Amino acid sequence: MIETDDFVVDYLVNQGLVTNEQVEQAKQKAEAGDVDSTLQGLYQIKAITEPEVIQFLAAEYGMDTYDFYSTTERISPEVIELIPAEVVRRYKIMPVGLNGQILRIAVSDPTDVDSVDAVRYLLKMEVESVLASKTQIEQAINYYYGSGDMGVDTVLQDLTETTTELTVGSTMDATIDSNANEDESAPLIRLVSLIILEAFRTRSSDIHIEPLEKRFRIRYRIDGVLNEVESPPKYLQNQILSRLKLMAGMDLSEHRIPQDGRIRFNAMGRELDLRVSDLPTTHGESIVMRILDKSGVMLGISELGFMEDDQNMINKIINFPDGIFLVTGPTGSGKTTSLYSFLHALNQPTRKIITAEDPVEYELSGINQVQVNTEINMTFAAVLRAMLRQAPNIIMVGEIRDQETGEIAINAALTGHLVFSTLHTNDAPSAITRLLDMGIKPFLVASSVRAIMAQRLVRRLCKTCRHPHEITDDEIDRLKAKREDFEGMEFMEGSGCSECKKGYKGRMGIYEIFILDDSIHNLIYELADAGVIRRRAMQLGMRTLREDGIRKAAAGITTIQEVIRLTVNDEA
Repeated sequence: MIETDDFVVDYLVNQGLVTNEQVEQAKQKAEAGDVDSTLQGLYQIKAITEPEVIQFLAAEYGMDTYDFYSTTERISPEVIELIPAEVVRRYKIMPVGLNGQILRIAVSDPTDVDSVDAVRYLLKMEVESVLASKTQIEQAINYYYGSGDMGVDTVLQDLTETTTELTVGSTMDATIDSNANEDESAPLIRLVSLIILEAFRTRSSDIHIEPLEKRFRIRYRIDGVLNEVESPPKYLQNQILSRLKLMAGMDLSEHRIPQDGRIRFNAMGRELDLRVSDLPTTHGESIVMRILDKSGVMLGISELGFMEDDQNMINKIINFPDGIFLVTGPTGSGKTTSLYSFLHALNQPTRKIITAEDPVEYELSGINQVQVNTEINMTFAAVLRAMLRQAPNIIMVGEIRDQETGEIAINAALTGHLVFSTLHTNDAPSAITRLLDMGIKPFLVASSVRAIMAQRLVRRLCKTCRHPHEITDDEIDRLKAKREDFEGMEFMEGSGCSECKKGYKGRMGIYEIFILDDSIHNLIYELADAGVIRRRAMQLGMRTLREDGIRKAAAGITTIQEVIRLTVNDEA
């Protein structure tokens, strides 16, 4: 951006967007060296925002604008590979997409035609420029190309040179680590930041840092599957663990008991929240960081992966005036994402929504969220009792873990509240027997539970490299089916490409939705086992997880191998 051009500041004054007093204040900041220019000074004193100036320059020069922060799709590797890293850094430009055979590049200076011409000449292709923030372009370059010397090899080499005096297994002093925090260019700081940034870049949900006997392993969970990546040498183990514990606000001197913490990290302008778990093991402290990306849970119901008939059923369920709606599945099956999406759809000024969570993973605007804390006796049951006195319309309980919590949730449902909660069961009908096993009376379960949904997350097929797949006899056997059951169905699989690496990109849900009726209520009164309830639910039209997975595989959304992997315990 032309931050030093007087005409930009003059225009802002002439249009009444900033005052002469604000300009003078901004100039003083520039002269004092606090900022690089008067315009940057105006940003700092919040007289005007950078996006507003971008819009002015775009209108002045007849250009389109590009906002990296509001764009949810990552720039494809094919586009990134078109321009070498040294070129984007030299000309301070960033490739953002291909429009047919025309490469679109983001620039911060609309008058810098020389850079655009240079890129056009180097690539021997047509180039068009769009206007973007200088700050965003710099962050995008660091994100997609690495910040200059921030490659893993370079960082590890720097660390080796600065820690030659350390012996294998030596412990880094906490004071040294705290002081290093003040120097963001220190190799150790850069390496830890790179580990987190690379996890976000690869769409990982978790980072697993594991001290083994003879090596120090790092793995990323990408689309639900763990992948080992290049790991630092064993002798850096204690320094990296100390740095992560410091960032997470843990006690650096404690190595004997588990600890929990949180890290806030900025990745390409997006604020990430990492939930950190530290567990002492035989060969050191194992750390797992769960990456909580708020954009990932602010999905509409249509984006969760429901087919049209199931989506209509869910819309009907979440608009019941009262009752309990349970979501079941193992840890990591997407239950929180589903519940947040339901609450997001219901969140209106006319409704009061309160949640009790352990922990509160994401902050939802307009919703009252309560953190459970058992250390001060603020349990789910205690929070539930208190929130009922707040006259809510809708309640979410993170999990029904015991009889007391279950009975309070049921009483809330029976007194006119819509209650959402979760249980850890393998399928939807098993949630009924789980509640009964907790000691909750059958008549309470039958009169309050309206619907139950079980779910799993399967990997989505990459749209770029997917191709037809002929279902094999082994796959049919593992599905406990017959070949004629798949007559007329066409399945796909991915071969792996630069866009996805392994044939998959992203995840979606497969679901088992169970709405209770009078016949199910009678089975509950009779204390029928889960198998009986399940068979009756299927007679009523409940589609099992496996059946939902197969139809999504037949639609080319996922693969039959994924359905087998995630529903291995499902009934035929």
